[in-house]
Amino acid sequence: MTMPRFSAGDDPGASFPELLRRIGLEPFAVTALPAGHHNAFPHATTCLALTYSGGVVMAGDRRATSGMSISHRTMDKVVQADELSGVAIAGTAGPAMEMIKLFQLQLEYYEKVEGQALSLEGKANQLSMMVRSNLPAAMQGLIVVPIFAGYDPLVSRGRLWDYDPTGGRYEERDFVATGSGSTLAGTVLRVGWKQQLSREAAIDLAARALWEASDADAATGGPDVLRGIYPIVASIDSAGWQRVDDDSLAVTYATIMGEVRQR
Repeated sequence: MTMPRFSAGDDPGASFPELLRRIGLEPFAVTALPAGHHNAFPHATTCLALTYSGGVVMAGDRRATSGMSISHRTMDKVVQADELSGVAIAGTAGPAMEMIKLFQLQLEYYEKVEGQALSLEGKANQLSMMVRSNLPAAMQGLIVVPIFAGYDPLVSRGRLWDYDPTGGRYEERDFVATGSGSTLAGTVLRVGWKQQLSREAAIDLAARALWEASDADAATGGPDVLRGIYPIVASIDSAGWQRVDDDSLAVTYATIMGEVRQR
């Protein structure tokens, strides 16, 4: 197979989705679905992100639901985009995972074509374009609503963005939550967040926010001690992406459960 060649006026440049379109592949093609049929597809639920002194923490539960049924217990809703950024997704699981894979590939493709990494704000803009490209599917109920966050070396701090289904992007200064349990998780973050949080305090606050969301929202999965399944929690700072291991989360949630019993 030979590499495609383009004329100067038709060159897709450093955009991998545009490259796919130039060769006849639509990244987010969707066919008409029967009314209400999208409810049968697995949906990802609660994700959140918050800033701390030196970076950001991202977290998400592991449950995916299809209507009133649990379709997956170990879904990865928080993934590493590149060395200094990550994406958390809520919405229809299939299109969301496809979008994340394409986004990861786009960042790698840009760096190879341009010889340098895309800026953090440029990455946020690129993800916005992908969400907007999914609008035809979103109009049929296959909505994808991500959170993007990372460490920006240009300003030496963590930054985060949330999106709407039309591709609108909005930078938040402190915290953000999305998904079915976002109201509950956001309330915990609003009460507990403060400037200059340490990494450990931010991880603890994220874990508590997901706990309260899972306690009242049926679509949000809490820690499953029996199966050893815990939410995905990761920090991103100047040292890069660091996922919190399950053993550490087990200790954190044991403390939370002890406090709940005392209440």
